[in-house]
Amino acid sequence: MTSDPIVVIVNAGSGGGNDQALVDRLAEHFRLAGLHAEIELAHGGDEIAAAVGNAIARRPRLIVAGGGDGTVSTVASALVDTGVVFGVLPLGTLNHFAKDLGIPADLGEAVAVLAEGQSAPVDVGEVNGRVFVNNSGLGLYPDIVHDRERQQKRFGRGKWLAFARAMVATLRRYPFLSVTLLVDGKEVLRRTPFVFIGNNEYRMEGFAIGERSGLDDGQLSLYVAQRPGRWRLLQLALRALTGRLRQARDFDAVLATDIVVQSKKKRLRVATDGEVTVMTPPLHYRVRPASLIVMRPRIDASR
Repeated sequence: MTSDPIVVIVNAGSGGGNDQALVDRLAEHFRLAGLHAEIELAHGGDEIAAAVGNAIARRPRLIVAGGGDGTVSTVASALVDTGVVFGVLPLGTLNHFAKDLGIPADLGEAVAVLAEGQSAPVDVGEVNGRVFVNNSGLGLYPDIVHDRERQQKRFGRGKWLAFARAMVATLRRYPFLSVTLLVDGKEVLRRTPFVFIGNNEYRMEGFAIGERSGLDDGQLSLYVAQRPGRWRLLQLALRALTGRLRQARDFDAVLATDIVVQSKKKRLRVATDGEVTVMTPPLHYRVRPASLIVMRPRIDASR
């Protein structure tokens, strides 16, 4: 067993709830993989942030986040430009970053990647100093998430029921944003229900919606719908499923390294990796190339 310990921070609230029984199973997986793991069960964002801060101070060779994309984003943000290698265990409801890294959903196989994989630098995105590993959104999506969280707290509804009700309510209001976009210095005016900015290029077509082929191309992807009504927004969704989204005349899809979003609104809800905060425009998005070192499956050089 490797004597040099690694630190594993598990979000107790991810994936419907992680408990001590899961920690015990994880410990056994690490033991079988020959790794000495110090596993900490954290409750909530503040405990996660404190745990990763304490871990960085000890400079372990690997810090692992066990949870969904929110947990991953919190830990990854703290590790940017530190040189500490970052590992991921997909223990949440949604695990987009883990999937894009090629991390298996099976827990034992995911631990094996931490033991036998290879470290590699990947990019992160940033908006007004806030780091994201997946994407950031304005308009419909943060409004839906904000309403979903309000329903969960006020009425005690489950996540998916609250999400469905929030989506219907938001689409009924169907708010638009009037924004000026500076895309690598080029000005674009849009009135749109959403602005989506991804860390590297997203596949927005076919059955690979939301996936990325790479995380190290040094680019941001920008997707903006040009003032569609509800019916037109549905048509755009159907075009995505049939692989013809980029052919849509009223849909922008571009790659850039620097994006500024200007608005006459004093405050905007901004989603970053599924977490909603309020920011003051202008919103300055930039890519930070090769700033996060991750553990990912080893590439077969013989292929």
